[in-house]
Amino acid sequence: MTSQLFSPGVEQVLDLSGIFVFALSGSLLAVRKNFDVFGMAVLAEATALGGGVLRDELIGAVPPVAFTNIGYFVTPLIATLVVFFLHPEVARINLTVQTLDALGLGLFAVTGTAKAHDYGLGVVASIALGMITAAGGGVIRDLLAMEIPSLLRWDRSLYAVPALLGAGVTAALISTGTLGAVTGSAAVLLAFGLRMLAIKYDLRAPRAWHRGSSNTGET
Repeated sequence: MTSQLFSPGVEQVLDLSGIFVFALSGSLLAVRKNFDVFGMAVLAEATALGGGVLRDELIGAVPPVAFTNIGYFVTPLIATLVVFFLHPEVARINLTVQTLDALGLGLFAVTGTAKAHDYGLGVVASIALGMITAAGGGVIRDLLAMEIPSLLRWDRSLYAVPALLGAGVTAALISTGTLGAVTGSAAVLLAFGLRMLAIKYDLRAPRAWHRGSSNTGET
């Protein structure tokens, strides 16, 4: 099995850390939308666990780990309480939250790809599920908040592309039999690095060729 890149204890800590930061972003969006505490908790859970649940359902790893490990479910609730009481302070450290979110993005892209491969999926499908693991929760969060998902918006810095990079490198490492703790960590850092560059320099994916600046987006 290749999905266990790190020792069980280390992987548990990394997973919960990523879940916590993703949950913070969900709760913060709920605050901006003026949701109540229940709405905050729903967005936190959806953001933190949605991608992993989608992956596990698609590959047949049921019940999803989010429902068999109580820590996975409770961690977003803790993040909700933090934002409920301290949301002005959490919002002020937005760059720190974005940095940790970028690290979680890379981690989940790599572990998601490896787990999909373990369940017999091919290279392309494993990469797709790696990206879903990393970014799927954010899509669910935005849809629940009645927003266009961030990874589909041109006016947002690259998010899906770093996840694809991490997933693609992971798939290449699996294909060459070189995926391990060190090389897996390198794939995480590549995705993390691209996401941080996108945040710093506002890197975006290109729009349609020769799209006029006066075009409103209507077809």
